[in-house]
Amino acid sequence: MKDKMQTGVQQVQLRTVVKTQESAQQALQAIRTVGFDGIELNRYMLHKLPVTIRLFTKMAGMEMGAGGSLPWREMVEKSGLSVIALHTDLGSLEKDPQSIFDEAKALRTDRIVLTGMYHYDYGERKAVSDLAARLNRTGETCRDAGFRFLYHNHNCEYVRDDTGTAAFERLTDETDPELVSFEFDCFWAAETGADVLEQMKRLGNRLKLLHINDRGIRPQEAAGSILKSDGMELGTGNMPLEKILRQAADSCEAVILEMHRGWIGNDPVRSMQMSGEWLMNHRSCLER
Repeated sequence: MKDKMQTGVQQVQLRTVVKTQESAQQALQAIRTVGFDGIELNRYMLHKLPVTIRLFTKMAGMEMGAGGSLPWREMVEKSGLSVIALHTDLGSLEKDPQSIFDEAKALRTDRIVLTGMYHYDYGERKAVSDLAARLNRTGETCRDAGFRFLYHNHNCEYVRDDTGTAAFERLTDETDPELVSFEFDCFWAAETGADVLEQMKRLGNRLKLLHINDRGIRPQEAAGSILKSDGMELGTGNMPLEKILRQAADSCEAVILEMHRGWIGNDPVRSMQMSGEWLMNHRSCLER
């Protein structure tokens, strides 16, 4: 019998409400109260960021908050949540993997997730093949240290090269299933027009973690004939969420809510609570 699938929230959803240790603890407790099992942490949010990165993320609409100086391990333990995985970048994993392993061990997780590549040419075949080789080497390093290594997609992996092959397809074909698993973000795949369910089937048992949120448009006053879609709370948009959850149940170990902007009332905690209520009411879709 397979283990029960976990549910969790990505730390990035909390970034704007993490002002102090008290506010962070309240947010973590709210996650637990809804019924989530865990949280997925980002290494770059566990440490103080350089001023340049803080300014860049703020200008990009992704202000990271003040969580870099807080005792996250203690706060998570106090909330009763578990740490589902630790996100980090490939450069750090290649240069100093032991520091990341030590941090993951302290957080009591054996999953290390690559957040994706920043400013990378996913439309160039050789660049993607080179990345696949780096992922294999990193996956081997993680495995030898007792950790599991996963790759997290955004929308850029659906760029096609001159053969018509999407980078995500090349990455899955050229990485070793024994070394590299996947944390599939269904929102970003859907945003490109990809068939989310087919992509999940293609990953098969390499799909270990799933990032989920809905996608649609909010009610608004009379506007133009075309409205811009964005992330939505679960059950308020148009993603085939129940089918996605049932597909995930085959191999997935955890479903993780991530909505990083556009929260209802500009309130990420309220947004998490709405999505969490929907997810808890549909947990039967996750039964194996």
